[in-house]
Amino acid sequence: MNQCTAVALLPPPDHLLALAAPGHSPEAGYVLCELGEEHDDQHAAMLWDEGGRPGSAVWVRWKGSGLARLTPLPWCPALDPRNEACELFAGHPSAHSWGITDPTDEAITQALVRQRPHLFPEYRDEEGS
Repeated sequence: MNQCTAVALLPPPDHLLALAAPGHSPEAGYVLCELGEEHDDQHAAMLWDEGGRPGSAVWVRWKGSGLARLTPLPWCPALDPRNEACELFAGHPSAHSWGITDPTDEAITQALVRQRPHLFPEYRDEEGS
């Protein structure tokens, strides 16, 4: 499943604006939804994790072009067959992170595999080299 392509403009927090030097205000930045396509109308992107404790990951959630809000969410407890954890929050809609493909990242990887196959041994069998 491809990654959702929704983006949101996230303004800098008020406390950061208050600490900024006069004339040097931080700018807003864009966040990209990390969920798989065809999820519910709440988009999500992880901003930071404060140590892996339950509820320690801070996510930004938004709906359509509406206002984004920050919220702490616990990590998804699911593990893949290699015992690697899902990189999304508990109760997330759509597929687990290992089933979501960023199409841009995949296109870049495939171009690099063709140019420098020796750097990507995990792709050798798939590419027939």
